[in-house]
Parts: sequence; C-alpha cells; structure tokens
Amino acid sequence: MTADRYVVFANLHEAGCFIIPNPWDAGTAKVLARRGFPALATTSSGSAWSMGHHDHGVPLDDALAHLTLIAASVDVPVNADFEGGFADRAEEVGANVARAVETGVAGLSIEDSTGDTANPLYDFELAVDRIRAARAAIDRSGRRVLLTGRSEGFIAGRPDLNETIRRLTAYAEAGADCLYAPGLASIDEVTAVVKAVAPKPVNVLARSTFSVRELANAGVRRISVGGAFARTAWTGFLDAVREAAEHGTFTALGRAVPGGEINGLF
Repeated sequence: MTADRYVVFANLHEAGCFIIPNPWDAGTAKVLARRGFPALATTSSGSAWSMGHHDHGVPLDDALAHLTLIAASVDVPVNADFEGGFADRAEEVGANVARAVETGVAGLSIEDSTGDTANPLYDFELAVDRIRAARAAIDRSGRRVLLTGRSEGFIAGRPDLNETIRRLTAYAEAGADCLYAPGLASIDEVTAVVKAVAPKPVNVLARSTFSVRELANAGVRRISVGGAFARTAWTGFLDAVREAAEHGTFTALGRAVPGGEINGLF
C-alpha cells in the first residue's frame, strides 16, 4: 500500500462527514469502491459468516489473511475491524496490532467487549491499556495507521452513556485517533459523544432512524454500516433457501439480479 492511502484516510477525518461501508469479501469491496465511497471498513460479522464462522469466531491468522485480501483488492483506504485485538492482555493486543498494520490497512479499531455476558466490558484500566498498547505498536511500525477506539456498552448489554463517554474520552487520551460507540440510538446520544471527545472525530453506526444529514449536523465525521449490508445479502439468500427447502418452489430466483449485470460490475 502506498503512503497516499494513509494520508487520504486521515484527511477524510478532518472535516465533513463520509460513509464508510463494510464489505465482507473482495467482490463486495470492489463494488463499493467503484460506487465512489472514499474508504471502506471490514466487518467482523460479515467476514466471519462468509468464512463459515460466527462473529468473533475467526482465528487471528485467518483474519489477517482476510484483511490482506480486502486491502489489496481496492485502491481506496481500508479500515480493519480488528475486534478486541484477538487477545485480552494489553501486550498481546499490541503484538497482534503490529501484525495487522502489515496487511495494508489504513486504519484499525480495537473494541472493549470481552464476549462474556456476565462481564461484557474489560475493566476500565485494562481497556485503556489495550488502546495504549495498540497506539504504541502503530507508532513503532512507522506506518500512519489511524486507530479507532471502540466502546461496546450499547451493544453488549451495558447501555450507559456516561460510562461510554468516560471510556471514549480515556481512549482518546490514550492515543485513539477516532472514537466509536456502536449502538447509539438517538441523535442526542450521538451529539453528547461528539461533544465529549471533540475535536477528535467520531464514527457512528448507521441505523434506519438516522440520516446522513442528521449525523453530519451533529458533528459526526464517519458513518459505517457494520454487518448490515451482509445481513441484507443473507436475507435474500435465506429467503430463497427456505422457499426451496420448505415449499419446493423457486419464485425468489425471479427477483435475483441477472448474472450478466453482476459480471458487468467487475
């Protein structure tokens, strides 16, 4: 990857608001890039499903190979959904981030969810140390990879706005360049986060009740869709599968985009 991608990606976060959609393979990445989106972001869930795993079930080496594939398939910057860094301890997160920056991505995110329903978020100090370790690994690499710090409370069963802001503010101080709290449900919540971490940019997860104009007016810099595009694709696939398996009919196939049209995308 050329240094220009790092610069382009960083510059996108300086002003305005942009959509950063989430492909799950090289084909969807190429189509999204050709539709004019200025940057892309991987999706842990969409990528996992495409490889036959549940979300967060992809081994580290497979995830790194996937990042390499996506980053090499397009000319626009790619942000890696690097989940929780594939480790608990801060030192191990740093070591894994050092490997991730070699894949060609222009940015990556580290989240604070544990996967444990009884204790869904890493303890505060450990969560901050994990971001600090990711920052140090990026700095040692000499690459200008943009680091996003994610706090997962709103999608991990701990929808506490004050605690989310406390964490995001600390992640910003620990070296995160961009902040992200997936699951914010109202413009008021979004605005509170934007104001709390300003002047650092904020990513917001798209939802049907938000518009780009509303989020831009709230000061949001980046809008991602997470696994939603992948879920949309799976919806059509599962509808067709259910019809064939349960009814022995194939009317869903009549609604499919012609193969020639899809070939034309490439």
